[in-house]
Amino acid sequence: MLKRLEVAGNPYIGVFSAANDRVLLVPRNLPKSVARQMGEALSADVVATSVMKSTVIGSLIAMNSNGVLATPFIEPDEMEAIGEAVYPLPHRLSAVGNNVLCNDRGALVHPGYDEDAVNLISDTLGVPVARGTVAGIRTVGAVAVATNRGVLCHPHTRPGEIEVLEKTLAVPAMITTANYGAAQVGACMVANSKGAVVGAPTTPIELGRIEEGLRLY
Repeated sequence: MLKRLEVAGNPYIGVFSAANDRVLLVPRNLPKSVARQMGEALSADVVATSVMKSTVIGSLIAMNSNGVLATPFIEPDEMEAIGEAVYPLPHRLSAVGNNVLCNDRGALVHPGYDEDAVNLISDTLGVPVARGTVAGIRTVGAVAVATNRGVLCHPHTRPGEIEVLEKTLAVPAMITTANYGAAQVGACMVANSKGAVVGAPTTPIELGRIEEGLRLY
């Protein structure tokens, strides 16, 4: 299912939420009706929490069906609330959701992660990891979104980068915008294999590309 929503008037859904095929993480202060709609769109169980006492969960969490990678500043009670296998990543690049793009088959990460960090990411998510960029941008999780069906990425993503994305994540990649022309598609939406929730300003043409790119038909 594909749905358009806002979080407290903000269309950057991906900044505030994270999901795998089982669980959707949303801020504790999100209205229950909005949380319910998001959970229904993704066919996922909704978990209301915070990360680092913040609502920007999507910027601080990267997750797939094998594990949850978190900022090193996540609180113990927040890890417990998430209820999945949560592993803090001890690295200066602490906005993990912005720096890691993953599905159940692979992960593309910020080139600034060292070998120890890459190994921890690989062990936590249970997938091979490659360093790379999307449209020359290192914060790959902010400018792309990946599921087990497809990858959507920044409209200026280069052919060589698309090739790396498809090889690393083992799904087709497509360029698009969301939120009426925004290039940071990872920040604009949360998605899994069963659905996506995008910002309310997203146009019908963008919705069509999102539906096609994530194979939501």
